[in-house]
Amino acid sequence: MQIQSIVSNAQSKAIRAVDKERVLMYWQIGKIIFEEEQEGKDRAGYGTYLIKSISQAFQPSLGTGFSVRQLERYRQFYRTFPIASALRSQFNWTHYKNLISIDNQDKREFYLAETEKNNWTARQLERQVNSQLFERLLMSNDVQAVLAVAREEKMPSDAKEIIKDPMVLEFLGLKREATFYEKDLESAIITHLHDFLLEIGNGFSFVARQKRVHLEGDEFFIDLVFYNRLLQCFVIIEIKTTKLKHEDIGQLQMYVNYYDRFEKQDFENPTIGILLCADKNDAVVKITLPENNKTIIASKYQLYLPSEQQLIAEVKKEIEKLDSKENEK
Repeated sequence: MQIQSIVSNAQSKAIRAVDKERVLMYWQIGKIIFEEEQEGKDRAGYGTYLIKSISQAFQPSLGTGFSVRQLERYRQFYRTFPIASALRSQFNWTHYKNLISIDNQDKREFYLAETEKNNWTARQLERQVNSQLFERLLMSNDVQAVLAVAREEKMPSDAKEIIKDPMVLEFLGLKREATFYEKDLESAIITHLHDFLLEIGNGFSFVARQKRVHLEGDEFFIDLVFYNRLLQCFVIIEIKTTKLKHEDIGQLQMYVNYYDRFEKQDFENPTIGILLCADKNDAVVKITLPENNKTIIASKYQLYLPSEQQLIAEVKKEIEKLDSKENEK
């Protein structure tokens, strides 16, 4: 009904207005605390004393928003975003709490740009931070390239600039200890398609599931087909719930060739194939594919959020690979 739509829009606008004023209020409180603290910077421990005294004065009547922990957040909020006019109107306080918890400036700028560009909710932002999206992209790119794509200063020219390895699929609800078939993983992806599109990268849209391919009497079925508007190409995903084998790469290459020859338009870029697998041997992938390969990508999936230790181990592997390449030269 039209009335229902009017009421719903008015409520949404009211919520956004309240969120905007709340963010600005916290920023102003943080500014006052910081500037007063700076005035008393010659006195040891003055900042701690100031925050405690403000909390004791206001928390009894105004509640937990004036706890010591929250007041420290407000101060950090102002220090991290010192220009009020630069605050994003579409971000609520939960967005900013996630952002100010990130110490690394490049990392924070990346998540800020991605949140604004993709209109992430606070929950989606938190999930991307917890799944260490920034670090996973850095495994195959440099900081400036990742930031440039996030800020839309450059369009991605290589699939590896937006496709992650590993992909974290904890939202599918599949237990990593359980035995399941490829069709189970595929069905879970379709059920949670919105979350999967968020995970696989920017610019993806769903095209087909179990796409039938006829080749002179033989039938084949491609697991998932997507299109990426940034790369301007089809993206085929084949699912393997076991360790990747070299013949799996050959199968995907056939599907990529088919799309390039029969589905791709002249203005579109070559089709990209992604092998989403439970495990892989990078050396086998490398030797199976041509040296100049840019169209076939093998990406492991994880059914749980990676720990910091796992990520450090992966980064060390990448560093060792780079060192090995340098030594070969």
